[in-house]
Amino acid sequence: MKIEDANLEGFLSHCPIRTILDRLGDRWTLLVLVELQKGTRRFSVLRKQIPDISPRMLSLTVRRLEEDGMVSREVFPTIPPKVEYTITPLGLSFVQSLNVVVQWAAENREAVLAARNAYIPPAAESVK
Repeated sequence: MKIEDANLEGFLSHCPIRTILDRLGDRWTLLVLVELQKGTRRFSVLRKQIPDISPRMLSLTVRRLEEDGMVSREVFPTIPPKVEYTITPLGLSFVQSLNVVVQWAAENREAVLAARNAYIPPAAESVK
């Protein structure tokens, strides 16, 4: 389904894919998936590669991605337990589909930043 094909009122209020898009569009999901696209990673490596994510949020993010079938988790019976995360074919297909968006962002970054800098909020505009 394409957005332009949807009845927007019904699409927004009862969208069957909304929960998936909400999860995939959160702050950390994309960063974790992009890192895992590079190869299998231990939790500590993910933390180093995404330094501003808290351990709790990283744990929650990989757990949700595992629940959604985007990441697989393997626990090795060592002391302490060794846990590795790997992107699944489903997760990889999602990351690959983002290449168009990433390319657009790279090509239009300067224009977006210029628009942000030129923007005058409506409240400030009416004060003039």
